[in-house]
Amino acid sequence: MKIVMLGAPGAGKGTQAKQIAAKYGVPHISTGDIFRANLKEGTELGLKAKVYMDQGQLVPDSLTLELIMDRFSKDDCRNGYVLDGFPRTIPQAEALTKALKDNNDRLDYAIDVDVPDENIINRMSGRRACAKCGGTFHIKYNPTKVEGICDLCGGELYIRNDDKPEIVQKRLVAYHEQTQPLIDYYRNEGILKTVDGTQDVDKVFEDIVAILEA
Repeated sequence: MKIVMLGAPGAGKGTQAKQIAAKYGVPHISTGDIFRANLKEGTELGLKAKVYMDQGQLVPDSLTLELIMDRFSKDDCRNGYVLDGFPRTIPQAEALTKALKDNNDRLDYAIDVDVPDENIINRMSGRRACAKCGGTFHIKYNPTKVEGICDLCGGELYIRNDDKPEIVQKRLVAYHEQTQPLIDYYRNEGILKTVDGTQDVDKVFEDIVAILEA
């Protein structure tokens, strides 16, 4: 079961990806995790990526794809994986499809967690993070016992820059321009499945499981 997760920032695709991975015993793969692992292990690909990262530049698509394909070759991916955060653009998606095809492989599903922009802005602007331990909460969906104070360590909560409404709006504009076209791309590939991400987290997961086990 080889899955790529789609959805706007704040749609909850990362949460769903982790749950899918846990239920089916396959790895949850994000580009950030791959970069960190390769940097930590000092691999040849990791050292190549470090050159760009140290200069504050984006790692080129071709190198990112090399890192992803290398990750797919590991034993724990034998029964599949859940890819989260890549591809973000049509050229990346086309390159991934070709690289998989060259290995006589392909994705089974592209799962789009669909949430309207308005819901995302409300959802993300309610998130709070702990300055001390990094714990995350939500004023509506996961409130702390004492407002503004972390349940885990008693630290002070704050709104991350990424969660401020004006920043969220900018990220959504970028998403609609660059990433949303992937939905049509994977629809044309015949593997797109869409779930209503405005529902309760458990219900969204139920709907995904129903798709995977249909």
